[in-house]
Amino acid sequence: MSQNTIIPKISALAITFNEEENVKRYVQSLSFADEIIFIDSQSTDHTVMYARELGVQVIEREFTNFSEQRNFAINHAKNDWIVFFDLDEIITNDLEQEIVNTLTNPNSEVAVFVKRNFFFMGKKIQFGGWQNDKAVRLFNKNFCQYNGNLVHEEIKADGKIGVLKNGLNHYSYKSFDNYNDKLNLYSKLQAENLYNKKVKPNAYHLIFRPIYRFLWQYIFRLGILDGKEGFILAYIHSFSVFKRYLQLWMMYRKID
Repeated sequence: MSQNTIIPKISALAITFNEEENVKRYVQSLSFADEIIFIDSQSTDHTVMYARELGVQVIEREFTNFSEQRNFAINHAKNDWIVFFDLDEIITNDLEQEIVNTLTNPNSEVAVFVKRNFFFMGKKIQFGGWQNDKAVRLFNKNFCQYNGNLVHEEIKADGKIGVLKNGLNHYSYKSFDNYNDKLNLYSKLQAENLYNKKVKPNAYHLIFRPIYRFLWQYIFRLGILDGKEGFILAYIHSFSVFKRYLQLWMMYRKID
């Protein structure tokens, strides 16, 4: 890289909640960024204190939904180019270098996907659909925003989206209770999304959708080859589908 090469400035954004064990590693892995901003959903641990000690700009904001939190963060970024990693994602040196090279040699892409290796209960999950997991983690904010989904939000890009060669390791699992709590939150937000769309649950949603989710993940997408971890993942994700429609059913009946 020549001394005359200009690298666009980068804003690194994250939404956080009780991530104290990941803050230091995350901040150190983003040494290539020109600013780091956390939108913290009122953490009850030392996430905010540790982040500020490391020079992170922290904005505390009550959690509403994932799209709103992420778009709120984008509005506070000073720079056009954004990296938006979660704190449980490990940014490797190779990935960092590819991001820098991508921005140093610009093309027509306004956003890029990053492939993710998913780890569950200490094991890398190879099947069950996780082998194709990827998410947009680098984009130009002038052409991109999150689509408004309350959960499983995605980037809407006005332009071409590429894919980086190097991936990252995604350690979403801290403990069974923590992972289950995440799925409970996702189910609740998905139910709210369906309620806003006036979808009404029936026996198909409550019985067949959960069964199909289990079979799709465990049998059709070969989650069975991941052993007991594959079975546990398929089971709890199928139960999460059941909870989604149960919560939707309760919303229509005004039951808390």
